[in-house]
Amino acid sequence: MVEPSRRRRWLEPSLVQRALTASVLLAAFLAALLWLPRALFAVLVAGVVGLAAMEWGRLTGLPTVVSRLYALTLACAFGVLLWLTQALAAWTVQPWMGVLFATASLFWIVVAPAWMAHGVRAGTPHLLAAAGVLVLLPGALAMVLLPPTLVLGTLALVWIADSAAYFAGRSLGRHKLAPAISPGKTWEGVVGGLLGVLVYAIICGFAIPALASRLGEATAWLLYLSGGVLLCGVSIVGDLFESAMKRQASVKDSGTLLPGHGGVLDRIDSALAVLPVVALLFCVDASA
Repeated sequence: MVEPSRRRRWLEPSLVQRALTASVLLAAFLAALLWLPRALFAVLVAGVVGLAAMEWGRLTGLPTVVSRLYALTLACAFGVLLWLTQALAAWTVQPWMGVLFATASLFWIVVAPAWMAHGVRAGTPHLLAAAGVLVLLPGALAMVLLPPTLVLGTLALVWIADSAAYFAGRSLGRHKLAPAISPGKTWEGVVGGLLGVLVYAIICGFAIPALASRLGEATAWLLYLSGGVLLCGVSIVGDLFESAMKRQASVKDSGTLLPGHGGVLDRIDSALAVLPVVALLFCVDASA
């Protein structure tokens, strides 16, 4: 039997507010991703980059004026990169972009975990501001340039991993994952998130014809599910890295723009980590 105090957790006002905000954001994002022309969607993403960069600048300890200039610079840099991409090719990821996405993937898979192990405070503020370029731009570029269906599928994986980890951690969490960074995250939550991703990947593998046709052998399934495990792990790293940034800045949320979620970075941290890895795999597959 579930304890009364644990039952009441599901009806907490903060959880209801979080769900309502997520529903509105999801509806708006789906409309923009699937129906807006690529150029207009890119403008929307540039605005998100600017807001996220402003929050990142504050977390690094930059003064308010400098944070605004930093946000403007990254939003403009994002626009220039998209303009160059459109001039050289089209609104799609090209194999020659693999270097950018490989660098970002290396950051999330190797550098970010090592950085957290030593404490992000060791790199403040200018090194962290420089790291923000890798944190924000590759993921934003991947969101605009990857096929919309692939972006949606990737974000669904991130949302499932986050939600499954959240509910598994609240219900079963006992063993802390990284108490010095995020005391609320547990290993039970990690297992819940991983199981959720694997179930999602298996369903997609059978339900999507284009994917099912490529998964006829056991080896293909093994590689496919291993990719899901990798993306789930990167999603967790992205979440933890932003938590480490907030911890060193002594704040609970990156901002206050989104009720129940905090700031823009609080909502997109995992996606920013996962999308460059997916884009890199897309580049490798396109060049094969």
